[in-house]
Amino acid sequence: MSLAPMIKVAQANKICSASVIFLHGSGDTGQGFFNWIKFLMGDFVSPHIHFYFPTAPLRPYTPLKGEASNVWFDRLSITPDVPEHDESLAEIGEEVKLLVNNIVNSGVPLNRIIIGGFSMGGALALHSAFRFTPGLAGVFTLSSFLNKNSAVYSGLKSETTPLYMAHGERDTMVPISWGKKTFEELSKLNVKGEFIPLVYTLHELKTGELQGLFKWINQLLPPLETDSEN
Repeated sequence: MSLAPMIKVAQANKICSASVIFLHGSGDTGQGFFNWIKFLMGDFVSPHIHFYFPTAPLRPYTPLKGEASNVWFDRLSITPDVPEHDESLAEIGEEVKLLVNNIVNSGVPLNRIIIGGFSMGGALALHSAFRFTPGLAGVFTLSSFLNKNSAVYSGLKSETTPLYMAHGERDTMVPISWGKKTFEELSKLNVKGEFIPLVYTLHELKTGELQGLFKWINQLLPPLETDSEN
């Protein structure tokens, strides 16, 4: 299944030297995720960075009793205690590879690309950075988790990719304990990063959370000397 139409927020410079891919949560769209972040942050254009907001394909989703939804992959249930849906993960992994390759072919090196997302989008980001497209500049998750026997743990290909995880302490849909366990398991595999608990936060985005995320992004993707010449 191919990705649906994508939102792209361009940088001010003529030449882009870095890119960030934002993956929305289940049932959302790239446009919806972009609107949510813009509502909380206002304009967030960086002079040298392109921001991409793809939309997941419409597919049957088991937690919705098979009804179609914009989801990156299928789940047997919303819990870490079940096996991953390998077929749909492999399928969307190829689409992510294609998107990343297109960005690289546009002139942005792999090590100047960050991928991340909210909820299910964050889970796909972890599969992408550590399995499908190793060598990225970084990966982030917002209120996300991996299943207990995730293929990420057994097939990790890039433990040097920096990780940023933020999670609401009051999240009842995806409990923070699931996110913490994911971070702990990745840490055991020598992945380096930070896990940030968010007080008074449910399964949602907060302005302070996004401010911290964008600070991390800008630290990993600083302007290049050549950017000032563009």
